[in-house]
Amino acid sequence: MPERQPFDLQPYVERTQNGPCFICAFLSGHPDYCHHLLFEDDFAVAFLARASSEAGREIIQALGYVLVAPRQHREHATADFTQSEYLRLQMLVYQVGQALRAELPTERVYVLSLGSQQGNSHVHWHVVPLPPGVPYEQQQFHFLMSENGVLEVESGEMAALAARLRQRLTNLP
Repeated sequence: MPERQPFDLQPYVERTQNGPCFICAFLSGHPDYCHHLLFEDDFAVAFLARASSEAGREIIQALGYVLVAPRQHREHATADFTQSEYLRLQMLVYQVGQALRAELPTERVYVLSLGSQQGNSHVHWHVVPLPPGVPYEQQQFHFLMSENGVLEVESGEMAALAARLRQRLTNLP
């Protein structure tokens, strides 16, 4: 695993609180909000998460960090969905977790719904593979916090990973 690099959190916070909804911007094709799409249908999307991109490199929290979201802007993890819609999203979360486990060495798959009415309000689920060998004190929330460092990965490597994950998601029942 590449070594973690320091991350300036303030510009990210500024963008999430004052910029457009990052998921809606991504889905509308906004060039500043590009992500590697893994799955889409009429209801939901799954894509590789990244904090930023610059000169052929992408800044990520973890290799294989995926976000799953409804296409429609909804803000509450349960209140904005029928039971059937919620279960449909959770099936996609499960399938993404299975694809990640099949593609990457994974000690555990973390699944969380994060966000806030103050920023990143479009409800989404984080599906994150924890690689084997991460010391216990650097796991769980510590592993997910950008304040504890980020990874710089070549854009080509991210595109290749996205292609492999797309293929795995296509092959799941």
